[in-house]
Amino acid sequence: MDGEASSNRHGILERMLLDDSAEPTDLPLSLLEDITDRFSPDQQIGSGGFAVVYKGMIGKRMVAVKKLSNTVDITESKFHGEVKCLMKTKHKNIVRFLGYCADTQGKMAEYEGKLVMADVRNWLLCFEFVPKGSLDKHMSDASCGVEWRERYRIIRGICEGLHYLHEKRILHLDLKPANVLLDIGMVPKIADFGLSRCFDEGQTRAVTQHLCGSQGYLAPEFYRGHIAFASDIYSLGVIIMEILTGAKGYFEEENPKRSSTNRTNQAGKWHLSYQTAARKEPMLQAGDK
Repeated sequence: MDGEASSNRHGILERMLLDDSAEPTDLPLSLLEDITDRFSPDQQIGSGGFAVVYKGMIGKRMVAVKKLSNTVDITESKFHGEVKCLMKTKHKNIVRFLGYCADTQGKMAEYEGKLVMADVRNWLLCFEFVPKGSLDKHMSDASCGVEWRERYRIIRGICEGLHYLHEKRILHLDLKPANVLLDIGMVPKIADFGLSRCFDEGQTRAVTQHLCGSQGYLAPEFYRGHIAFASDIYSLGVIIMEILTGAKGYFEEENPKRSSTNRTNQAGKWHLSYQTAARKEPMLQAGDK
């Protein structure tokens, strides 16, 4: 009976992997535990400040399961926001979202010398497995010998993916090489929507007090709490510079004052380019096929 139940659970993802048009769905915790060998360290393929990513096996095919590891510091609305953004995306240059799990279980735990019933939250996201890893692993020493034509295709793919997101009114807000994955054909796929925001129709900018993101890829106005579609375009510009040169497009210096000055000077050079692109966003569309 257990074997039959397990087979039925696996069938959910198997059908999705065979059908590119299948919509993301809610997934049972038991399924995600099963395919990751109960989140075994041997299946871990990546980690960050708020999540651990595991390889999941569905027959002979693989998926990536992102398990939020620090749910205490992540609000329920933030998780819901990430799922909402992911549910709206379906594009060759966006990592394919397969489903989510939002499971809360009561567990007895000791607190201040007393046993209390605590809620244990299991928040997980399931994606296609992208075999070549993140773009930053391929971008040292003039992009590790990657040919110019290949670099152009990567840049174009990121531009197309970002333009698609902006058409869907989605701001990524953490665009960087570590959040761009490469498939077996070196096709780039934008990933990690943990900081993303969905704008309402007609909305073009917002003000936030939660300044999160990756230093060096953030537009200058972000440090004043302002976010807009141009914020992503600024990050895109830094990524393009890194792809072309094989070196980081920003300075890392121990002297905070000098580092701040350099970032400001460099930001000034980027202002015209990304503001122009923001006004003429069709420039980011795919060119003639």
